[in-house]
Amino acid sequence: MSRTVKDVMALIREHNIKMVDFKMVDIDGGYRHVTIPAQNFSESTMTDGIGFDASNYGYAVVEKSDMVFIPDPDTAYVDPFCEIPTLSMTGNAMIIDYPNNRPLKQYPRNIVMAAEQYMKDTGIADTMMILPEFEFYLFDEVNWNVQPYNIGFNLDSDQAHWNSDVNGKGVIVPCQKHYHAAMPLDRTYDCRSEMCIQMEEAGIPIKYHHPEVGGAGQFEIETKLGQMSKMADATMMIKYIIHNTALKYGKTATFMPKPVNGEAGSGMHVHMLLMKNGEPVFSDDNGYSHLSETAHYFMGGLLKHISSLCAITNPSTNSFRRLVPGFEAPVTVGYATSNRSAVIRIPAYAKSPNMRRFELRNPDATTNPYFCYSAILMAGLDGVLNKIDPHENGWGPYDMNLFNLPEEEKAKLHSLPTRLEDALDALEKDHEYLTKGDVFPEELITNFIASKREECRQLASIPTPAEFDRYYNM
Repeated sequence: MSRTVKDVMALIREHNIKMVDFKMVDIDGGYRHVTIPAQNFSESTMTDGIGFDASNYGYAVVEKSDMVFIPDPDTAYVDPFCEIPTLSMTGNAMIIDYPNNRPLKQYPRNIVMAAEQYMKDTGIADTMMILPEFEFYLFDEVNWNVQPYNIGFNLDSDQAHWNSDVNGKGVIVPCQKHYHAAMPLDRTYDCRSEMCIQMEEAGIPIKYHHPEVGGAGQFEIETKLGQMSKMADATMMIKYIIHNTALKYGKTATFMPKPVNGEAGSGMHVHMLLMKNGEPVFSDDNGYSHLSETAHYFMGGLLKHISSLCAITNPSTNSFRRLVPGFEAPVTVGYATSNRSAVIRIPAYAKSPNMRRFELRNPDATTNPYFCYSAILMAGLDGVLNKIDPHENGWGPYDMNLFNLPEEEKAKLHSLPTRLEDALDALEKDHEYLTKGDVFPEELITNFIASKREECRQLASIPTPAEFDRYYNM
């Protein structure tokens, strides 16, 4: 049941709320916020909104940059990290156009709603359900410096193998040997349990949490399946909760795809399935791995557009340090059952018709989740509409470990982009599937590419410690 303004007012009174915080999303998928005293919150707040400057959020807009933020009462949530009792809400950005404001098409939350509407308009499905897996590292300390005379970083994790001669307790984890390690090796159990409790209290159902492979402190929290637009909101909240709970426990959390050389990188695998009138669209007892023809076409769309998708699902230069062989990260454009070396994996354990699905394994949590999930849906729908068969296109199924193939066989495979610049090149050439139904505005894609190219240019011009190690004495 949807909340009303009266419901929000009741929450304010029930919890003795002093401040109401409005969380907005910038082009990179980060939270921005503005706060008002609770006594100033009224019905007009929900209709007139809160003014803000959209140009500072990274959006290229033809109209003037003065926008209004309209809170969504369904997202009202008592923020557990504020000492002053605070009610938090997210919502949508609107263009000021009296008497009726218009949605700012570039705003991430509006894009995900437009993508869902386009899906319904195609008649293929009416609901997309997704399940993201959140991998992250917890460190005890991190420092970095980017000065002309001092460039570098250092990080530390008490449990890491490089501290075997430091703490005197012998409670260290070997490199790449952390998967499901129990206490005392699992040092942050209580911290992660509290994260999950906070997520549940925020209305986000959690499947489980556990230590991941990276011995320097890598972990995973996995949600249950949820509607795409709601899961985009949940993704923002999950990252917010993880970061803030880590600080409460004296830790620092990062979703960087590759923070530690030689350890496993952190991804955000996205499981997905479609429903129509409450019935599963992807299920077929007679199909490969019990998936329907529509499911295969959906995979075909993802695989056809995977290079351009990577610009959105893996939008950092660090993303491509994770997408390398040897660390269970995907590098091959293909699909298979129970195979983590292909970019699309079909989990063999998802046997009931309502749970039959597949996961896209290349995304990571540096992505803007609204853009990420919308782009995945648009690519998949393009595959269904154009009947792109992944098998006929030579993308599998690859039911073998692709990392162990002979080199001459590996040479026949298609690979993911190896640099952000290459993914941006692909997005520049291949984005028509995103603009269908006016879901992704052309000006947003243009601005996104320009912003990311400048980011690449700046980072490419900075010497690294590894270059000193390689070239200083040449």
